[in-house]
Amino acid sequence: MATSSRRSTKSSKATAPETVIGNAGQLEQQAAPGDEVLTTAQGVPIDTNQDSLTAGERGPTLLADFVLRDKIFRFDHERIPERVVHARGYGAHGTFESLADLSDTTRAHLFGKKGRKVPAFVRFSTVAGGRGSFDLARDVRGFAVKLYTEEGNWDIVGNNIPVFFIQDAMKFPDLVHSVKEEPDRGFPQAQSAHDNFWDFVGHMPEATHMTLWQMSDRAIPRSFRFMDGFGVHTYRFVNADGKSTFVKFHWKPAQGVQSVIWPEAVKINGADPDYHRRDLWDAINSGDYPQWDLAVQLFDDETADRLPFDVLDPTKIIPEEDVPLQVIGRLTLDRVVDNEFAEIEQVAFCTQNVVPGVDFTDDPLLQGRNFSYLDTQLSRLGSPNFTQLPINAPKCPVANFARDGHMQTEVPKGPVNYEPNGYPVGERGPRPDQEASFHSFAEPVEGTTRRLRPESFGDHYSQARVFWISQTPVEQQHIVDGYVFELSKVQKPEVRAEVVANLRNVDEDLAQQIADGIGMPLPEASKPFMPVRTDLPPSPQLSILGNPPDTFAGRKLGIVLTDGSDAKLLDALQRAVKSVKGTVELIAPKVGGVTLSDGTKQPADQLLKGAPSVLYDAVALIPSADGADQLSRDPAAKDFVNDAFNMYKFIGVGADSAPLFEAVGLEDRLDEACPTVGTPAQAKSFVASLKALRFWERPVDA
Repeated sequence: MATSSRRSTKSSKATAPETVIGNAGQLEQQAAPGDEVLTTAQGVPIDTNQDSLTAGERGPTLLADFVLRDKIFRFDHERIPERVVHARGYGAHGTFESLADLSDTTRAHLFGKKGRKVPAFVRFSTVAGGRGSFDLARDVRGFAVKLYTEEGNWDIVGNNIPVFFIQDAMKFPDLVHSVKEEPDRGFPQAQSAHDNFWDFVGHMPEATHMTLWQMSDRAIPRSFRFMDGFGVHTYRFVNADGKSTFVKFHWKPAQGVQSVIWPEAVKINGADPDYHRRDLWDAINSGDYPQWDLAVQLFDDETADRLPFDVLDPTKIIPEEDVPLQVIGRLTLDRVVDNEFAEIEQVAFCTQNVVPGVDFTDDPLLQGRNFSYLDTQLSRLGSPNFTQLPINAPKCPVANFARDGHMQTEVPKGPVNYEPNGYPVGERGPRPDQEASFHSFAEPVEGTTRRLRPESFGDHYSQARVFWISQTPVEQQHIVDGYVFELSKVQKPEVRAEVVANLRNVDEDLAQQIADGIGMPLPEASKPFMPVRTDLPPSPQLSILGNPPDTFAGRKLGIVLTDGSDAKLLDALQRAVKSVKGTVELIAPKVGGVTLSDGTKQPADQLLKGAPSVLYDAVALIPSADGADQLSRDPAAKDFVNDAFNMYKFIGVGADSAPLFEAVGLEDRLDEACPTVGTPAQAKSFVASLKALRFWERPVDA
C-alpha cells in the first residue's frame, strides 16, 4: 500500500498529534493538517496501519479485512524476476550534450548541431551475481546508457571492457550457464572462480582475449565513475544520402580510469558490499557530478578491409593507433533516482533501440542481442507495455496502432486501430513519414544459407597477445595473480591444463608463471586455428597505469583523528583536498568524534573499527601523542596502517604517530610516499603528491 500518486488527498480534519499511544501501548501515527491521508491501493482512506480486523480483542482475524488483504497482496507481489545477468546494478539521471556537428556522417538529429542536449539515464552493473551480491566482484561491468532523443530512445548498451567472450549469440546461453553458480550446488555465485566457467573457456579459444581483460584490474574498478564504457560491437552511422560509416562507441571518464587491487576488493566487499553504489550516490549528492566523453572510432569499408582482423568480430578491438578516437559528446550524471525499484530495477535497455542515422552491422552477437533483449523485457516486466513505465517512456511523441495488452495504462481514442484506412485527417491515426523515418542501410546481401563461423573470425590469440604486452609489469603481475587465484578454485586438473594450454599461444612466460603459481607442469600448447601474429606492436592505450590521471579529483582521503589532534593541521589537509576537488572522510575511535587541540568538538564520519583503509584512495594519520599511544594497542588501527602500506597507498604520517607505526613494524620501512605531515605546508605538499594514486615501487609483504 502506498501514498497515491494520482492525487494529493489532504487532511483538513485531523487535529490529533502526529504520533499517539495506541492499543497495548504501541506507537501509532495519525495525520496532521497538511499531511496526505494513508489509503488503500483503491484510494480508500484507512484509520490505522497497525492492527488487523479481529472478532474480539483476542479473536481470529476476519476475511472481511480488505485493508489487510490489500496491504499483504501488494507486499507479496512487489518483486519482479531479477535479470538473468546484470542483476546487481545502480544508476542515475543526467544529460548528454553533443559536442560535434556530424551531419555529414549521420542523420541523427542529436548530432546535427553542436550543443544539442537530451536527458539521459545510465545503469551500471555487474554481470554474474544476483541483486544481493557484492559490488566488487571480479567481473565485467555493464555500462548501459539511455538517451531520450527527439527521435525516440537510443540505448547504447555496453560494458567496461571493449571485447566479449563469444562471437555468436548462439553461445550466449552456454556462456551464462557456465559463469553462474554451479546448478547442482547453487554456488559460488557472483564469481567465475569455479570449474564450469573455466571448462567452458578452455574449450572456447575465442574467449581467451576477454579472459585477459577479466583477469586484469579492469574487472575490479575503483568506482563506476572511474571506468571506461564501450559499445563492444561495430555499428553504422548513416547520413541523409544513405552513406554508411562504421562506428565504435567509447565512454571515457573525465577523471581518468582507476581500479582497486584484489586484496582491497576482498576486504571492501566485507566492509561495504555497496561500495560502488554508495560512491555514485555520494558523488552526485555532493555536487561532484560524474562525466564521460563519448568518443567514436569512425572508419569506412576500405579501412575495415585493411585491418588484420574482422571488425564484425566482438572478441576484437580496433586499436586507437589505427583509428584514433574522436570526441563527439559529453555525458553528465547530476541527479540520483527517486526510487530504486521504479527506475533502476524497471529500466529496460534494448540494443535494438536506435534512432534514424544509427544502424546495425552483421555482427552475429549483436544480431542475437537485438532478438534477446526485447524478449527478456516481457519476461521481467510482465507486459509488452513496459515502454509506458516512466523510466522507459520516450520523451518525444509516440503514435502507433498498438492496443491493449497486460497493464495497458493509456486510453487510445477513436475508431481506428489499423492502417491503411480511409478515415479523414484527425480520425485516421498516424501514418508513415518516408522523409523523417528510420531507414535500414541498404547493404547488398548474398551467399548460401549455412551454419558456420567465418574464417576471418579465426584468429583467437593475436589481440590477446597485444593486450598482454601492452601492460606494465605491475599490471602483468596482477593478471598472473588473477589467473592463479581463479584456477586455484578449479578442482579438475584437466580444466586448468586446457586454459594454460591456450595461454601458451598468447605468451610463453605468462603461461609458465600461471603454471608455476598453481603448481602444475606446463601443458603442451593447444593448436591455434590461425597462426598467432607476433609482429603486432603494443597498444599503450590498453594500460591503466600507463595512462594515469593527473589529479586527485573525485577521490577520497581518509584522516584518522584522536582527542588532541592538531586543529590547524586538519584544516590545512581539508582545504588542500578541497582545492584539488577531492573529498575527505574523518575517522575516529568513536563516531561521536574527538576534541581537537583548540578545544573544538569534531564529529567523525566513520568509526575506526568500521572503516578500513581499503575504502580510501589515500590516508593520513594525525593523532595526538596520547592518541597515538592508544591506537598502537588497537587492532583496528594497526590493520588500518598495515593495509594502507601493503596496498601501496600514500600515507600522511603525523608528527606524533610514531608509536602506531612502531607497533606494526613499519617505523624503518616508511618511504617517500609516507611523508611527515606535521605542518600546514607539509599537508599541502602531501596532498599535491596524491595524484599518483599509488606508490608501486614499494616492496610489500607477500
